Amino acid sequence: MQRITWTAIPVLLALAPASNAQSVGYEEALRAATSDQPQVRTSELRLDARREIADAADELPDPRLRAGIQNLPVSGPAAFELGRQLPTQIQVGIEQEIPNLAKRRARFGMADADIDLAAAQLRQTRYRVRVGAGMAWISLAYAQRALTVADDALAEIEGLVPLARSAVAAGSARPAESLEIRRAVLEVEDMRTRIEADREAAQAMLSRYTALPTATATGTIPSADLDPEGLRAMLQSNPELVVALAQVRQAEARSDLARSERRPDFGVNVSYGRRDPDFGDVVSVMGSITLPIFADRRQNPRVAAADAEAAAAQSARADRLRELEAQFETDLAAWRSAYRQWQRATDELLPLAESRVDLERASFAAGRADLLDIIDAIKTLAMLRVEILQREEASVEAAANLRLTYGEYGR
Repeated sequence: MQRITWTAIPVLLALAPASNAQSVGYEEALRAATSDQPQVRTSELRLDARREIADAADELPDPRLRAGIQNLPVSGPAAFELGRQLPTQIQVGIEQEIPNLAKRRARFGMADADIDLAAAQLRQTRYRVRVGAGMAWISLAYAQRALTVADDALAEIEGLVPLARSAVAAGSARPAESLEIRRAVLEVEDMRTRIEADREAAQAMLSRYTALPTATATGTIPSADLDPEGLRAMLQSNPELVVALAQVRQAEARSDLARSERRPDFGVNVSYGRRDPDFGDVVSVMGSITLPIFADRRQNPRVAAADAEAAAAQSARADRLRELEAQFETDLAAWRSAYRQWQRATDELLPLAESRVDLERASFAAGRADLLDIIDAIKTLAMLRVEILQREEASVEAAANLRLTYGEYGR
C-alpha cells in the first residue's frame, strides 16, 4: 500500500491543475490565435492608421495668412505716419501653394502603397500566429497522449508488485528483484516527468497565442498527409512574398514622388491693402512658380536614389522567393523523413515489442521466464510507444507547418 501511494503522488500533482483547464480543439486554437491576439490587433490598428491618413494624401497644403504694413516711411516729414504717402498700406492676404498634379498623384499613390503594405503585414501576422498556435496545440496534444502511455505503463508495472512480493516470500524469486522493479518504475516516472515538462511548455506556448493558460487539447489531430504539388503551386501567394511585393510598390511610389519634384509647383497670393481714404484701398493678385533649373544637383540625385531603392526592393523580392522555395523543399524533405520513420516504427518496431510482452507473459506462466523479464518488456514497450508518438508528432507537425505556412494562410 505504501508503494502504490508513493507512485500515485506525481500523478495526482499532475492532474491537480487540469481541473481548471479549458478544452480547445485544433481549429478553435487557430481561430483564437487570429481573433484574440495583440500582434494581430497591432497590425489592424496600423492598417486603420494608413487608411485614415490616405484621405488627406493628395490634399492641397494649408493656405497661409499674411498680414503687415507695406511701404511705411521711417524718415522725413511723413515718418511712421500711415496716411501721409500713397504707397503706405496695411495689407492682409491669403497665399495658397499648389503642388503640380504629378506630385499630388504620386502622394496619393504613396498613400495607397502604404495601405497595401500594412494590409500585407496584417495578413503576414495572421498567418504567423496561426502557425505558432497550430504547432503549440499539436505539441500539447501529443504530450497528453504520451502521459497516458506512461500512466498505463506505471499502472501495469504496479499491478505486478504484489506478484513479485509473493514470489520473494515463497522463495521462487530473489529479494533483489524487488529493487529491479523499483528501478523500472523510476525509469518510467522519469520519462513521465519529461513528458510533463513538455506538456507545460506546450501549454505556455499555446497561451501565448490563445490566452488560455491551462488549456487541454481535445478533438481530432490534423492529418499527417499532404498534397505537395498543390502547396508548391501556392508559393507565389505566400504572405511573405505579398509583403515583399508591397514593399516593391512602395519603393516605386517613392520613385514617382521623386520624379514629380522635377516639375514646377505653383502658388497664388490674394491680398487687400488698407490705405488712407484720400488714396483708396487696393487689391493685389500674384502668382508664383518654382523653377527646378538645377535638377542635376537637386532633383536628379533624389530620383536616382529612389530608383535604386526600387531596384533593391525588386531584388529582395526575387531573393525572398528563392529563399521560400528552398525552405519549402527543406520542410517537405523533413516531412517525408519524419513520416517514413513514424510508419516504420508503427509497422515494424511496435509489433515486435508487443509480441515480446506476450511471449514473456507466456514464458513466465510456463515457468521459463522471470518476472523481471515481463517488467522489462512492459517498460520497453511503453518507451517505444512514447517514441512512436514523438515520431507521429514530428510527422503531423511537419505536415501542419507546411499546410499553415504554404497553403492555409488565406483562411
